[in-house]
Amino acid sequence: MDKAHWIRSNGFVLALLVAVIVAFLLPAPGARGGFLHADLVNNFGIALILLLQGLSLAFEKVKQGAGNWRLHLLIQAFTFGIFPLAGLAYHVIIPWVWPGEPAAIRDGFLFLCVLPSTVSTSVVLTAVARGNTAGALFNAALSNILGVVLTPLLVQLLMRSTGQTGPIGPMLLKILLLTLVPFFVGMALRTLVREWVDAHKKWTARISNAVIVFIVYSAFCDSVQEKIWQNHGMTMTIWVLFFAAILFLGMSVLIGTTCRLFRMNREDGIAAYFCSVKKTLAMGVPLAMLIFGDRPTSDLSLILLPIMFYHPLQLLVNGILANHWAKNH
Repeated sequence: MDKAHWIRSNGFVLALLVAVIVAFLLPAPGARGGFLHADLVNNFGIALILLLQGLSLAFEKVKQGAGNWRLHLLIQAFTFGIFPLAGLAYHVIIPWVWPGEPAAIRDGFLFLCVLPSTVSTSVVLTAVARGNTAGALFNAALSNILGVVLTPLLVQLLMRSTGQTGPIGPMLLKILLLTLVPFFVGMALRTLVREWVDAHKKWTARISNAVIVFIVYSAFCDSVQEKIWQNHGMTMTIWVLFFAAILFLGMSVLIGTTCRLFRMNREDGIAAYFCSVKKTLAMGVPLAMLIFGDRPTSDLSLILLPIMFYHPLQLLVNGILANHWAKNH
């Protein structure tokens, strides 16, 4: 693989890295009160991302995978059941293993564990590995629709058990207005512009990615302005990467073992694995903005740190697995 192709293939992850670097070099413009007006841009960007997701979702293909209830039950149980339990366990284990860690890191892992699955990469990797693509598409789409409501509810429920909670009503209303409404508007408009959207999928993805990169930039600007990184430095980065890798490895083994116990066929097992183990950064960043928007400004970058490490890790490992399974089919 040549350098240009590698850069194109990993452009989004590289853009996130650049956004973090720029935030450290030029934090003032993207911080709260900066001339880029990050709060307004982020709210508009969240609605735009969900509108584009609704426009891009091929609902006619989703219906093809709707009948495989065993597959759906397994994936959604892991996404919104087993993973949140792991996040709650992390909330207890992390301060025991890593004394003095920022509390926002624990909240970040809890948030990571209640996020829905990815849509595009789950389906693409399932297709590459020659798994049940229709089943993967149905479950990834269902996971994201359910996640708009279940993710904030689970955050509220689990953080209440850890002593951190806030009013759910206003937050949920804001989330619905900025996510589900534009998402369903996009689905309704798709019937009118389906051919144009399908022909420009790369551009809709690029626009969504650009918004996510800006949100990440603004979040890190706030943490730099408040000198969070001066207080914790490289030690925090190493610990977060370690815990993200352990979470990914542990859940991968558990999902694979469960698929074998359920005696799922090869195609369904592949779809179940990719949809269950993956967590969405595209939905995660907007939801974090909405759920944790009232927290201190420096908290958001720390809350996002686990999903930002988990995201490239899942892409790297799952990409290798997909190609391996395709070759051995």
